[in-house]
Amino acid sequence: MRTVDAPSPNQGPRRGGAEPDLVVLHHTGMASAAAALERLRDPAAAVSAHYLIGADGTVWQLVPEDRRAWHAGAGAWGGVTDVNSRSIGIELDNPGPLAGLPPFAAPQMAVLEALLADILARWAIPPERVIGHSDMAPGRKADPGPRFDWQRLARAGLSVWPEPGAADADFWVCAHRFGYRMAAVPGAAEALLSAFRLRFRPGAAGPVDAADRAMIADLAARYPGPG
Repeated sequence: MRTVDAPSPNQGPRRGGAEPDLVVLHHTGMASAAAALERLRDPAAAVSAHYLIGADGTVWQLVPEDRRAWHAGAGAWGGVTDVNSRSIGIELDNPGPLAGLPPFAAPQMAVLEALLADILARWAIPPERVIGHSDMAPGRKADPGPRFDWQRLARAGLSVWPEPGAADADFWVCAHRFGYRMAAVPGAAEALLSAFRLRFRPGAAGPVDAADRAMIADLAARYPGPG
C-alpha cells in the first residue's frame, strides 16, 4: 500500500492527551477524489480527515494519526462526545447520493482493509470501534451509506456484524449499550433507528421489529461500549 503525503492545515492536537480508540468511515459525497482532496486541504472549509482513499486505491494521508483531524463534527459514540479527539477518520472517494449511491470500488475496499488492519494493530483498537459517520451522528449524517459492505469488513475482523438469532429485547436499551446515542430533539428515535438500519438492514422500513431487536441484542451482548 503506497501512501501519498498531502498535509492539510485543518488539524490540531488531540484534546486532553487523548489517543485514538475509534475509527470513523465516511464517503466524500463529491464528484472526484481531486475535488475531495482540495476541500479537505482548504483552510476555509475547516474540514479534514486522516486519510482519503481514492476509488483506484490511492491513499493520501492528510493528518498524522496522533493529531486531531476535523472529520466527525457533532455527535457521540458511547461515552465519547469529542469524537475528533478520540478517532481516526477515513474518507472514501465515492459520490454517494450525488451519483445514485454507486458501489465502492474493489481496489478501494482492498486498500481500506489493509489500512484498517494496520491502524487497529497500531492503536489496539477492537473491531467494534470501527463505525460509520452515520452511527455517531444519527439524522445528521448518512455516510458511508447503504452500499458500503460492512459484512466484508466483519468477515476480515475489521468491524462487527450481528449473528442471527431471536431476542425479546428492548431495542433502545440495547442500542444505547452498543454505542448509539439519541439526541434530545424531535425525531431522534426515528433517526437512531434509521442509522442502525442504514448499516445493518439497508432498505428496512416501518417501526422497530423482531429482526431489529434480535440484531441489536446480539451486538449489545457481545460488544457493550466501554464509553
